[in-house]
Amino acid sequence: MTAPLADRLRPASLNDMVGQPHLLGEGCALRRIIESGEIPNLIFYGPSGTGKTTLASIIAARTEKRLHRLNCTTAGTADIKEVVAEIGTLAAPKGILLYLDEIQYFTKKQQQSLLEHIENGGITLIASTTENPYFYVYGALLSRSTVFEFKAVTPEQTLPAVARAFRFLEQEQAVTFALEDGVDRLIADFAGGDVRKAMNVCELCFTAGERSGDTISVSKSLVRDLTTHSALRYDRTGDEHYDCISAFQKSMRGSDPDAALYYLGRILLAGDLPSACRRLMVCACEDVGLAYPQIIPIVKAAVDAALQVGMPEARIPLADAVVLVCQSPKSNSAYEGINAVMADLQAGKGGPVPRQLQNKHFDGEDQAVKGQNYLYPHAYPDHWVAQQYLPDALAGATYYHPGDNKTEQAFAAYWSKIKKK
Repeated sequence: MTAPLADRLRPASLNDMVGQPHLLGEGCALRRIIESGEIPNLIFYGPSGTGKTTLASIIAARTEKRLHRLNCTTAGTADIKEVVAEIGTLAAPKGILLYLDEIQYFTKKQQQSLLEHIENGGITLIASTTENPYFYVYGALLSRSTVFEFKAVTPEQTLPAVARAFRFLEQEQAVTFALEDGVDRLIADFAGGDVRKAMNVCELCFTAGERSGDTISVSKSLVRDLTTHSALRYDRTGDEHYDCISAFQKSMRGSDPDAALYYLGRILLAGDLPSACRRLMVCACEDVGLAYPQIIPIVKAAVDAALQVGMPEARIPLADAVVLVCQSPKSNSAYEGINAVMADLQAGKGGPVPRQLQNKHFDGEDQAVKGQNYLYPHAYPDHWVAQQYLPDALAGATYYHPGDNKTEQAFAAYWSKIKKK
C-alpha cells in the first residue's frame, strides 16, 4: 500500500461523497452548477478533510478539462507559468482546470498573475482555503469567483465513509474485520468533522488490529489508543476542534462558567491559543456588549497578557476573562442592530447621505437649496437637536433597541428625557 487509504478510496462521483448536504444535496445550487457542466471560478472554504479536493477532482472529470493541482505552500510563480503555457495546446483541448490548495499562502502578486487567464476563460480556477477567503484572497480574484463554504462533516455523515473504508480494506487485503460494537461510531466521533482523519484511523486498525488467520479484531480500546496518539501527532487543532470552539462560545453566552472553562482547557491542550483568544473577544463584544461595556477593554487586556506570556501561563488570564464573561449580564442589542443594518444594505435599501451630513463646503450652480444646513448638536441645550441622519429612504428606521439591563436602560431613560423636551 503506497498511497494513503483516503486517496485510494477517494469518491469518484457526487453520490459517493459524504457531508455537505447544503451544497451537494439534490436541487442545491452547487450541485446544479456541476451537473450543468458550465463551471465558473470557485473558491471552497472550510476545514480540512471535508471534501474540497475530492470535489475539485470530480468536477475536473465531469468537465473533461485538463486538471492541474498546485499546493500553494510549495508552489511558486514558475509552476503557474507551466500551467499557463498549456493554454490552447493539444495537452488541454477543452481547457484547463486549475486547483489551488491552500490559496491563502499565495502572495498577492502570485494571485494577480492568474487574473488575465481567468478573465479570458483560458483557466477555470477552483481554489480551497481553510481561512476566511475575504481576508486572504486578492479582491479582484475574489470578485471573479463564487465562494462556497464547506462545513465539518457530522459523525452521522462520517459513519458511511467508515463502513466503506473497512469494506474496501477487506476486499483489497483479503481479510475480514471483526469490529466490536460501537467501533465505527467511536472513529466517526474522533474524526471531528474530518473524513480523512477517519480514513487514517481505519487504516491504522488494519495494521494494529489483533490478527487470527485472515480475521482482524478491532476493539474500542484499540481505537482509543490509536486516536489519542493520532490526535497528538498529526493534528494540533485537536479532537472535535470546531465543535469545541463552538461549544466554548455558546457556554460563555449561556453563562455557564464550568462548561466554558472545560472547553477552554480542551482548546488550549490542543495548542490553539489564537482561537481561544479570538472567540473570547467576540463573545465579550457580541454577548455581553452594552450590558457591561467595560468588559471589552478588560478582556482585551487579558488576551494581550495571554499572548505575551504564552502557554502554559496563558491559561490563567484567559480563565479570569472567561469567568468574567460568563458571570456578566448579557446583551446582544448592538449585535442585532448591526445585523439589521447589514440585512437592509444587502437588500439594496439606502440612499445618498443627507445633504446636511455631507462633507461639502460649497454649492454648485445646480444646487436648489444653498447651504449645507448642518445643525451642530453642541450648540444646543443638552448637546442635542432633532435632525435627520439616515438617508431619506430609511428615515425613521430603528435598528438599535436597548437591552433590558440597567446600563442600557439608564442610557435610554436619559435620552428619552432629553428628546422629549
